[in-house]
Amino acid sequence: MLLCDRTFELLNKIASTLSPKDIELIFVGDEAMRELNLKHRKVDKSTDVLSFPLADVPNSILGSVVINEDEALRMAKKLGHSLEEEVAILFLHATLHLLGFDHEKDEGEMRAKEEELMLKFNLPKSLILRT
Repeated sequence: MLLCDRTFELLNKIASTLSPKDIELIFVGDEAMRELNLKHRKVDKSTDVLSFPLADVPNSILGSVVINEDEALRMAKKLGHSLEEEVAILFLHATLHLLGFDHEKDEGEMRAKEEELMLKFNLPKSLILRT
C-alpha cells in the first residue's frame, strides 16, 4: 500500500492527540488478517482492523494497530472517500481500543469519543456509526 506523507502526518496527529506513547502500525492483506483474527479472537474470517494493547510498562509503546489494506481499499471505494481517510478512520478506531475503549461493552463512550475525533480531524462517518 502506498500512502503519502500527508497521511502519516494525520496518523501522527491522531496518535499524539490520544497518547504520548508511540503506536506500531502494520498493514496486512485479507489472508494474514483472517489468520490473526482466528488466532487472537477465535473468529475465522478477515476483518478491517485489529488492535493489540501492551501492558502499561514505562517507555513501552501503547500497542499495535493492524490494518487490512485489502479491506481498506474496498471500503474507501464503496463509501466514496479516499484510502487515506479510510486508513485514518481505522487507525483512530483501533487506537481508542488500545486506550481501553470498547464499543461492545460501554454505554456509548467510545462512539461519542470517535465522533468527536472524526469532527476534529475532518474525517467521514465513524466506524461505529457505519456498522
